[in-house]
Amino acid sequence: MDWSSLAEFLPSLALGIALAACAGLRAWLPLLLASLLARAGWLDLGPSFQFLASKRALVLFGVASLLEILGDKIPVIDHALDALGTPLRPAAGALLAASVLGQVGDPLTALALGTAVGVPAALVPHAAKSALRAASTTFTGGIANPILSLVEDAVSLVLFVLAVLVPLLVVGLLAFAIVLISRNLRRRAAVTTA
Repeated sequence: MDWSSLAEFLPSLALGIALAACAGLRAWLPLLLASLLARAGWLDLGPSFQFLASKRALVLFGVASLLEILGDKIPVIDHALDALGTPLRPAAGALLAASVLGQVGDPLTALALGTAVGVPAALVPHAAKSALRAASTTFTGGIANPILSLVEDAVSLVLFVLAVLVPLLVVGLLAFAIVLISRNLRRRAAVTTA
């Protein structure tokens, strides 16, 4: 790969990672927003991923987003959604990442790259969200979870907007989150072994 091809590919890769990170908080909302932007012509999808901008996909993502957002405000349902979201959010992240890698001509290669960068990018915010929710449930008996859910909705929306406008910023924020989480895990491991 020559330098000019790499220079063209990196912004798409950063966008893919940033969109996948959004899926770590909400699986369906970033898919809905990406579909809306693609349908409006503001987001370029790879040729094999044009189905994401179809009317059927918009309806599916819209209904699923509504169910996810509303269900996440109900304490018992939010735990079930979180359990379902553990495999779903990384899959959505992989799909989002793969869909914007338009420079990759082969759809299987785009999907493999999307999976390689999208799954970990979605898992980091999902892990942080799950840890925060577990702490909230422990300390407040779940009473604060609907408020946290509203914050997650807002953060997911803002993160999506930033992902589209300045994807490298979101990748930087994701890297910062990884550093913070790894430091926290090291501290816990040191306390446990001491």
